[in-house]
Amino acid sequence: MDPLSVFSLKGRSAAITGAASGIGRATAEVLAGAGASVVVGDLDEAGAEAVAKGIVDGGGRAVAQRIDISVRADLEALADRAVTEFGRLDVMANVAGIAADGLIADATEEQLDRAIAVNLKGVFFGCQAAMRVMMPQGSGSIINVSSTAIDAPAARYGLYAMTKAAVAMLTKTLALEAGRYGIRVNALAPGSTITSFTLRHLQGAGGEVDQSKYDAFVERMKKQSPLGMLGEPEDQAYLILYLASDAARWCTGQVWRANGGQAFGA
Repeated sequence: MDPLSVFSLKGRSAAITGAASGIGRATAEVLAGAGASVVVGDLDEAGAEAVAKGIVDGGGRAVAQRIDISVRADLEALADRAVTEFGRLDVMANVAGIAADGLIADATEEQLDRAIAVNLKGVFFGCQAAMRVMMPQGSGSIINVSSTAIDAPAARYGLYAMTKAAVAMLTKTLALEAGRYGIRVNALAPGSTITSFTLRHLQGAGGEVDQSKYDAFVERMKKQSPLGMLGEPEDQAYLILYLASDAARWCTGQVWRANGGQAFGA
């Protein structure tokens, strides 16, 4: 037996949100590399098209779909696109999310509503859309992205951490409900990973990356890991591949961490 064969996604399809950049893009490319046909979903339609084209040019199968994950119908359409294009939906990766920085005391109702609409309802809708398609199949893997922010409180991250903690509990509960249908549900709580999402902290007044801020951030994050390194989007995508594959056939209801052993506050 070839032990690597359990990681193959040949003949399967995956839908991924937030797939135009960062962890979502790496996930689309890694799953496609493992043989999956991929629906690249993102609000950035041009970015999604570029990622899909890159996969196709590399010999894979992919289509792009513009989605706003705060809109239930868009997530339903994403799942349906996988069925229309590829005949089935085997993997749903709910990666997309937004930042919600600021003190809790200063947060407006609009900021709260936006964080919940995208970071929680967007994942919730994605799970529902996947379940609708996967239950008749009797199989599937749903993978949600939470955050390492759920592990320790940090000032100015309250709204964000709250929504991501809710994603973790959504994942655990849905795993109980979905198991009877042969569907596994897991979540990631990524550690510090340089993407466009984290670069917002490292920009100058004009929006350009401030190299001194960037270097200081990288060094600070490296010190939180006993490995002395910072994660890349592919490090999260490889874990998603594991959870999507038959290698993880007995894994469900868990929050997984690719974080270099980060000890926050170190």
